[in-house]
Amino acid sequence: MNILLVEDEDPKRANIVKALNKIRPASQIIEARSVSSAITQLRSTVLDLILLDMSLPTFDIGPGEPGGRPQGFGGIEVLRYIDRFKLMVPVIVITAYEAFAREGRQIDLGALRSQLKAAHPRTFQGVVFYNSLLDAWSEELEKAIVDAVGVI
Repeated sequence: MNILLVEDEDPKRANIVKALNKIRPASQIIEARSVSSAITQLRSTVLDLILLDMSLPTFDIGPGEPGGRPQGFGGIEVLRYIDRFKLMVPVIVITAYEAFAREGRQIDLGALRSQLKAAHPRTFQGVVFYNSLLDAWSEELEKAIVDAVGVI
């Protein structure tokens, strides 16, 4: 199974990789750190699942490179790309934010889930709230993966 993990924060990405290695030990985990690198992987790799952060920089952050414009909803750009090119790959959003500011108002995870399901019904599979202080997120992630792709 090829899993694309789109996450720009190193500690969070490492924790998710560790959880994925327990949940799906035989999977290949491909990492992307920005909207741009996620789209590059979508163009070149056959994927079975995408784990997608919502808040992403435009480009990878590197030495002397701030990552372009930070995007609170950079994950939506990735979802739009998936839809535009009719890619049939399940997407699970994994975020450390309980709410997002959008158009001058707060959107909680329930509203985000509803909006993403309505806008991306073919691919969007759910939202997992990531909290590094609790183990519940990894159990929620495992359930979301089983719901999205089944037991392997």
